[in-house]
Amino acid sequence: MTLPEDGQLLRIFIGESDKFEKQPLYEWIVKKARESGLAGATVFRGLLGYGASSRLHTAKLLRLSADLPIVIEIVDTDDKIEKFMPLIDEALKNGLATLEKARIRIYRSGKSD
Repeated sequence: MTLPEDGQLLRIFIGESDKFEKQPLYEWIVKKARESGLAGATVFRGLLGYGASSRLHTAKLLRLSADLPIVIEIVDTDDKIEKFMPLIDEALKNGLATLEKARIRIYRSGKSD
């Protein structure tokens, strides 16, 4: 698969304990992104953060949080990301989703075509 140079980055901010259809929301999003044929998705767990509720979530040893910040990043073409957005809109009850332009320089699988 090749991608054009101009793409879009979808970045989704949620909590680790967020669920959708009885599974962790971040797992559901990555599975749906793969099913939708998007180029790739990555999940990051944050050490510290807060969102709309202003409640601090931290990984400090004395205050172990069961709800650390999670960021999911997905890059693909504008069209494919826009087609994927209704799924995110349905699943995201709490959180933030942002879109920004992405300049795709390299996208390789390491496998010969």
